[in-house]
Amino acid sequence: MMNIKQGLQNLLAHIKIAPEEPGVYRMISEDEEVLYVGKAKNIKKRITAYSHLEKLPVRLQRMVAQIKRMEFIIVENEARALLVENELIKKFKPRYNILLKDDKTFPHLMIDIESDFPRLSKYRGSRKDKNKYFGPFASVGAVNSVMDVLQKVFLLRSCRDNVFKNRERPCLQYQIKRCSGPCCGRISKESYRELVNQAIEFLEGKNTQIQAELSAKMQAASDKTDYETALLYRDRIRALTAVQATHNVEYADIKSADVVALVRQNNLSCVQVFFIRSGQNCGNLPYFPSQTEEASDAEVLEAFLSSFYTAHIPPKEIIVSAPLENKEFLEKALGTKLSFYQKGNKAAIVKTALENARASIERKIAMMASVKSNLEEMKERFGLPTLPRRIEIYDNSHNQGSYAIGAMVVATPDGFDKKSYRTFNIKNPAITNDDFAMMKEVLLRRFARMTPENKPDVILLDGGKGQLSAVHEALAGFDLEGIAIIAISKGPDRNAGREFYHMQGKESFELEYRSPLAFYMQNLRDEAHRFAIGTHRKRRGKSIYKSRVDEIEGIGAKRKHDLLNYFGSAEEIAQAGLKDLMKVAGISKKTAEKIYNYFHN
Repeated sequence: MMNIKQGLQNLLAHIKIAPEEPGVYRMISEDEEVLYVGKAKNIKKRITAYSHLEKLPVRLQRMVAQIKRMEFIIVENEARALLVENELIKKFKPRYNILLKDDKTFPHLMIDIESDFPRLSKYRGSRKDKNKYFGPFASVGAVNSVMDVLQKVFLLRSCRDNVFKNRERPCLQYQIKRCSGPCCGRISKESYRELVNQAIEFLEGKNTQIQAELSAKMQAASDKTDYETALLYRDRIRALTAVQATHNVEYADIKSADVVALVRQNNLSCVQVFFIRSGQNCGNLPYFPSQTEEASDAEVLEAFLSSFYTAHIPPKEIIVSAPLENKEFLEKALGTKLSFYQKGNKAAIVKTALENARASIERKIAMMASVKSNLEEMKERFGLPTLPRRIEIYDNSHNQGSYAIGAMVVATPDGFDKKSYRTFNIKNPAITNDDFAMMKEVLLRRFARMTPENKPDVILLDGGKGQLSAVHEALAGFDLEGIAIIAISKGPDRNAGREFYHMQGKESFELEYRSPLAFYMQNLRDEAHRFAIGTHRKRRGKSIYKSRVDEIEGIGAKRKHDLLNYFGSAEEIAQAGLKDLMKVAGISKKTAEKIYNYFHN
């Protein structure tokens, strides 16, 4: 490690050659470790601030002391600088950057506006087409709630295209007045488009205007003595009124905003995000960025905003719980308004978000204390040299030897690390009915890729002494120093809580029945089992899907594509009749008979 004087000299040397343009800079140590990645509107001006050591926190003084060299990337604008910075932080995980572990994707509502009769549906994933998206929603439950309202008020279809194209009579949704029946001509294209536009206006917060339009139409139908139509409008108005009655007045004047609030306690930081759309709270989620111990509140919030909104589209306004130092730069980079309020409704919402963040961080601290207590007891009961930081749990799953997979789950003191989960498709078909051989293959492939960074402290196997011996035999050529291998087998009558634990060179033993450690160990094993079963089912489902379409003689890629485009799925193709199959372009009567006979024999 360099001394502060040498690091400062290296920094000053790079300040002289730094560009005075927007971009990203990297600070690199003598060992070629990336210490820090930052962005700036003016790189030279930004890194000059690091030369004033007396103004820096101790954390950044340590960083300056380790600087050997710097690298610069010039970009065209602030938005590009934000993207490049985020990519490099994810790649290098620098020790002096605030890191956000964000692997969440949020559900949205989608309307495919380019369709003749647009469909209302739930959607999760990247948004690259010209459809209309609304959200995000923090949970599927929140999406379902809004979708339920939209179907009652605007009568939009939710059926898939292949079902829509092939219906001859209205479905149950039409009968219970949750769809206008466009599949069977019960509404014109123009009238349906009007419903779609009203739904979009509603989702954009224009509720009052819609209610006035519906009231006028109800009155007009009543004046013409068309009481049946008037009643339909009345029911829609009631549904809309019920929604507005449940809106929280606190959020009423917010059309589209996220509230981002930071709370810090016990060297932990919690950022709570509230999603508010059209006067509705669409849910909230907590995040726990790491490496924040000596950073200021503004620095933590700015790092969170930079990372979070490069992965998620920002709303028109982001309300934060503390003032920001680089507000103007972030606004240009994110293309949104960043606001800090000290009074009024919006300040009250921030206060609510702060209370939720405080509750989340307290739950996190309690959970960590519980896990730490279990890990400490685990260290003592299993004779581990240190407190385990990485526990890998393994399980196999297959269906009488078919679709065999091995699964690895990873647990840390912070909980399950789902980004580190791995699956292994068993490559040797001769061993797919042999659990011992399967586990050998999985562990050999895992240890072949082991690095100091992902070396486990504990390996937990779902099995007994035979499984334990097989794994030790398989890993005989590897350095297992510091790694404890534990097998967990079912107790008498497969009773949960009566499991036996096996380790090489030790007598098998039980943990105290229903003790916290016993529950913790069961939870580890059950998570591996859940993941293995889920992965096996996905693989089996894909295989079934493939065989039922790809293995039909005479069906090539083009015909398969046309069939799936028309019907939507292999299951729909399997259920289709001869006449339906012949409606697909390129499918003759002879080919239709071949497809029909394949699925019905």
